[in-house]
Parts: sequence; structure tokens; C-alpha cells
Amino acid sequence: MLAAGVLAACGSEEDTSNGGDSAEGGEGTEEASDFSVAMVTDVGGVDDKSFNQSAWEGIQKFGEDNGLEKGDGGFDYLQSASDADYNTNLNNLIRRDFDVVFGIGFLMEGAVKEIAEQQPDAQIAIIDAVVDAPNVASVMFKEQEGAFLAGVAAALMTETDKIGFVGGMEIPVIERFEAGFLEGVKAVDDSIEVDVQYTGAFDKAELGKTTANRMYSAGADIIFHAAGGTGNGVFTEAKERKEANPDENVWVIGVDADQYEEGQTGDANVTLTSVLKRVDNAVIDISEQAMNGEFPGGETITYGLSDEGVALADSRGAIPEDVMSQIEEYKEKVISGEIEVPETVSE
Repeated sequence: MLAAGVLAACGSEEDTSNGGDSAEGGEGTEEASDFSVAMVTDVGGVDDKSFNQSAWEGIQKFGEDNGLEKGDGGFDYLQSASDADYNTNLNNLIRRDFDVVFGIGFLMEGAVKEIAEQQPDAQIAIIDAVVDAPNVASVMFKEQEGAFLAGVAAALMTETDKIGFVGGMEIPVIERFEAGFLEGVKAVDDSIEVDVQYTGAFDKAELGKTTANRMYSAGADIIFHAAGGTGNGVFTEAKERKEANPDENVWVIGVDADQYEEGQTGDANVTLTSVLKRVDNAVIDISEQAMNGEFPGGETITYGLSDEGVALADSRGAIPEDVMSQIEEYKEKVISGEIEVPETVSE
């Protein structure tokens, strides 16, 4: 089971602009616990309002709960400006003697595998990929289950029977989001049209904006994005449309973290809900196991709806109670196994 405690919003320090630099340079904290944990971001950055930020929030929460301070001997992160920073940053944190080092994201698979072989005594965890090494814990999620509920919500809430899905790169984790979302829409009404588009990037908000523009212009009223920082452009497009015409029915479903604040525009908010991927809870769980001498090296740990690894965020009234009740019914069917959500899109 995942660790109990859910973190409040991160009041994190700002990262530096140079890849491989720590947020604050890391000060010694000898008086803190003798256990330490750190993470390396992918190119999305620690404040991406999504995946990396959720992981960092989890590490901060773990640090706070265990009397750790930010810096060496406590908790920290290094930001990657490009994939060329992955190996350097992982090695940097290992040399600084952090007990567990997390590599955040599928894109770090190659770097984690290489560093794990070079540093057999290091304890490394990777999020969203499987690395077969005795000193690596591979953390996976059933994204398709959370996305399934998002599809149900979108299908029940659309007024145009046209919905969009904006993905980042066509990699397995994003394809699981797509598969679950399409299955959820289909479970409610298989006549609803879903426009699926991949932008090929996680850090290009301008691509998210232009893709969303085309979808909304073609009649879609709800777009689910699984595109990291690229998805910020989807929110920008929706907010601009709402500002231009407050009566226009445009919604965005966020991903990984609760993106309600990203949807705020004046007195309105375009965030319908978000598919929460509880990377924060997973990071806390793995860190606690390691601190207790039970680091799950060589194992793959998968979190889903049943253990609160994925969920839908509070819609804050955007989704009516009667619709929420229907979504809850579908959720229970997934947890019980009555509905099995596919990981890939059926041809």
C-alpha cells in the first residue's frame, strides 16, 4: 500500500536555469536523519505543474516527515536541461552519498541502466520504466485506469459529442493514458468522436496550444492532455477562448497532478478535473521502504486505482454530483475487476 499522507502544495525553491545545478547548492545537514533521498528531473523541470513536480513534492514531504533538511544528507534534486544531463546528474547525486536516487521519467531509462551497472552499490529508483538490475526499483502506474475515469467523465459531460486527446511523445506510458481514455469514453457512448493527436514533445507549450486550437475549432469541447509541459499550451488556448467568450463551453482535463490552478482565468476555471498520478505517494513509499532497510531493488512495483496510485482530482463543482456518482460506479467496477482497462489501443 502507498504511504498515507497527501502533500499540500509545494512551496519549492526555484531551480536554476543551468542543467545539472541543484536548486540551492545543497548545504550540509549533519544534525538531520542519517537517511537521504534525491531525484533527477527529466527535461520537463521540477516546476512543470505535472509529473516532475509531483515527485519533488513527494520527496519534500518525506523529508519534512523525517526531520530532513534540503541539501546533502537530507533531500535534494538536480534539474536536467537536456537528456545529456541525465548521467551526469545521477552520478553527481550518488557521489554526494544520497541513499536513494530517483530518476524521474521514461526518458531516463537508458541513463539509469548505465549508471546502475557502473555503481552497483547505489540504490536507484526509476519512475515509468523498467530497468532490470538488482539495485534498481522500477516504479510503474496503471495510468489506463485513471484515464478510463477521465474518459467516462468527458463522455458524460460533453455537449458536442466531440472530445480531444493530446499526447506528448508516443511512448508506452502515454499510450496507456490514451487507451484508458478511449475505453472510458466508449464505455459510456461509443458514438462519441475522439480526436487523438501527438505533439512529439513534452516541453513545447506552443505545440499544445496550436493542437488544442484545431480541436476546439473543430467542435471539441473537452480535451484531455497527457503531454507534460506541452499541455500547458492546451490550458492557454482554452483560457483565451473563455476570456474571449465566457459562454463558450471549453474544458481541459489535466494530468499527473491537480491542474486546477492552471485552468484559472478571471472568475472562471477551464479545468474539468485531472488524472492524478500519485508519483508523490510512490516516491514516499519507496523511500520509506529503503529507510527501513527494505529497498525493493530488482523489483517492479505498480500502483493503480486500488492502492490510490491513480485517481481523479476534485472537480470543485465542475462535474455535478449525479455525474460523479456514475464515475464512482465505474471506478468500483475497475477496482473489483469487473472492468479490465486495456493498456494499448485496440486496432
